[in-house]
Amino acid sequence: MTEKSFLKFYPDIVNGICPTCDETTMLVGVTKHFYRCMTCGTDLQQHINGKISYLPAVSLNTDVSPFEYGKEK
Repeated sequence: MTEKSFLKFYPDIVNGICPTCDETTMLVGVTKHFYRCMTCGTDLQQHINGKISYLPAVSLNTDVSPFEYGKEK
């Protein structure tokens, strides 16, 4: 009998205030530094600088559409 290996995922769940919807909500850790608001669905980045704060995650390529990626201009 063969063993099946499954990737185990243990999300980090914290309570916090979402800066986008201004609601006290659960924030689910997608990765070590990125969380998702369970109320509005915004992806937040965790910043630790004297206190823990959650700010909206920014994308480096905001001007590139996923359908235009790789096309020559």
